[in-house]
Amino acid sequence: MSLFNVLSVSASGMSAQRARSELLVENMANAETTRTPEGGPYRRKDVVFTTASQVTPFGALFQQELSPHAVGVEVSEIITDTREPERRYLPGHPDADATGYVAFPRINPAEDMIDLMNASRQFQANVSAMQAAKDMIFRSLDLLK
Repeated sequence: MSLFNVLSVSASGMSAQRARSELLVENMANAETTRTPEGGPYRRKDVVFTTASQVTPFGALFQQELSPHAVGVEVSEIITDTREPERRYLPGHPDADATGYVAFPRINPAEDMIDLMNASRQFQANVSAMQAAKDMIFRSLDLLK
């Protein structure tokens, strides 16, 4: 695998973790949202990752012939939580039903915060891998001087 493939794989990982982070932040921001345009409370969202072939634009034809493709990651779909919403007794709330219960999203902010920290660490690991590949490329160029 070439060093350019390493950069491409790390970039795909960074992109996937960015998408995951965006959804986690959206979930936390809507943890108390009881009314959405679709009707009902906000539904928690999450990403599903799949493997994806990574081809760098530079030398793609040579790469296809000489070496196997690098495998990165991509977001294949965004799933929405289908569980029943959490019901809380709040009779004075504007979204309360006839019995005084309000439907709230089934979101655990602590769990989403831990997932966000995990996504941040994985993003940083990809940054470190890219930095290491960049350093190797620069050292190779220095040897060729």
